[in-house]
Amino acid sequence: MPNSYVIETRGLTKRYGAQTVLDGVDLALPAGAIGLLGPNGAGKSTFIKSLLQLEEKDSGSVRLLGKDIDTHGRETRRRIGYAPEQDCHIPGMVGCEYVTYCGELSGMPFEAARQRAHEMLDFVGMGQERYRKVDTYSTGMKQRIKIAQALVHDPDLVFLDEPTNGLDPKGQALILELIERIWKESGISVVLSSHLLHDVDRICDRIVIIAQGNVVAHDTLAALKGRRRPEAEVVVAESKESLMALFRKQGWSCSVLNNGNVKVVHGQSSLNPLLELMRAAGISPLEVKESPNALSELFLQALNKERVAV
Repeated sequence: MPNSYVIETRGLTKRYGAQTVLDGVDLALPAGAIGLLGPNGAGKSTFIKSLLQLEEKDSGSVRLLGKDIDTHGRETRRRIGYAPEQDCHIPGMVGCEYVTYCGELSGMPFEAARQRAHEMLDFVGMGQERYRKVDTYSTGMKQRIKIAQALVHDPDLVFLDEPTNGLDPKGQALILELIERIWKESGISVVLSSHLLHDVDRICDRIVIIAQGNVVAHDTLAALKGRRRPEAEVVVAESKESLMALFRKQGWSCSVLNNGNVKVVHGQSSLNPLLELMRAAGISPLEVKESPNALSELFLQALNKERVAV
């Protein structure tokens, strides 16, 4: 669906009693690898569940894959995969039985579901474990089989809620590599929900940041990472006053931070004019720190908003 949106929301609102968890969310997301980023408790899981009608929204409209969920919900969900944050396996079932059953629940005939289940278990690297009971799987194996059941019916869009939770760094890297293949090799749009900036930064091409039920930012990853404030932090062992006088002579505002470093608002597109100016004046900084990109800044703002709310 290259010329349409896979997710559209207008005024999406969800409340639990007096608490507003989603506050009039407006989004239009094209196909691709989409990162849903925000602190724990920001409303990411509720957002996904409201889209999938696992939670009843209070107001607003939702369109998935071009169709309104209020009138085409069942039809739309057949084209969507979902791996929830919590374990969702059925006790006593072996891996291939479980994924097959999930395929049948999505409307597939048994034989087709069974064949597809074996293909998906191979895809997620679980071929050797397909006849073991899911109850005996490790955390990483359970995450993989959740992805397998989300893909078994060949959806157009898949939601993965915190798929790296509980994994060590090696396990996280393996899961992220697998998720990257879903979009790049299979062409299935992926919504990756995570509270870890590293996860979405690594594999997503579009980012949505949520905090306190509001969309803090929505843009392509490249655009967010390309935006920086024209300022820097300069670390020097001495000559702070001379350095600040040099900056002010250029018309650049500057100040000394609490950590003793000099902050300068240089207004340039890069650090090169700043570095050349200091070199010409014979000032050798210990370090020059560029301002963080917009993605990092907005994520920190989202974290701070949640902490203040708590």
